Parts: sequence; structure tokens; C-alpha cells
Amino acid sequence: MIKINCKVENCSHNKQGSCYSNRINVGGKGAKTDCNTCCGSFLDKDNYSTLTNNTNSKGECNCLVCEVNTCAYNDNKSCNAKTILVSGNNVNIYTETNCSTFKLK
Repeated sequence: MIKINCKVENCSHNKQGSCYSNRINVGGKGAKTDCNTCCGSFLDKDNYSTLTNNTNSKGECNCLVCEVNTCAYNDNKSCNAKTILVSGNNVNIYTETNCSTFKLK
């Protein structure tokens, strides 16, 4: 089971540094660095703070779909890292987030 840590403080799924989304999608098919990746599940809490149908009420998110074909942890769209870190500063849209765990194959 994967642990998803989040440093994107303004994401509506972030609860004390852990992701509570039902599922996250990491994008960046041809990424060469973590800056070329993103968390497609990011929702700005200023706009989506009352959104509850996409938030996991049973606990932290442990479901991750990875579209980053160039990442060493991608195993047929599943992440085989034990933990990942999603990061980003002053994020307004999902493309400004990064999967900091990314490792080029």
C-alpha cells in the first residue's frame, strides 16, 4: 500500500500533510525531471473546500495511477514506491504540482 504525502497546502485533499483523495493521478508521460510531473487530482481549497464527493472519508488515499512512463517507479501505471511526495509552491492549477519522488528510468 502506497503512502501519499502532500506539501501542497492549498489542496482540498490535503489533511495535515497526507492526501485524502479517493485516487490521485500523476501525469507527465515524457517527464525527464519532477518538474515535468503533476498531480492531476489537485483541487484548490479556496474553490473546492466544500467538495466532499471526491474526498476519502475512510482515511488516507492509497490509490495512485501513474501516467509517467519515464519514471523508474512506474509499473504498468502503478507506482511501486512505498511512499511519494507531492509538492508545489503557490499552486493555482494542477500543472503547478510535482511528484517529487519521480526518478528517471
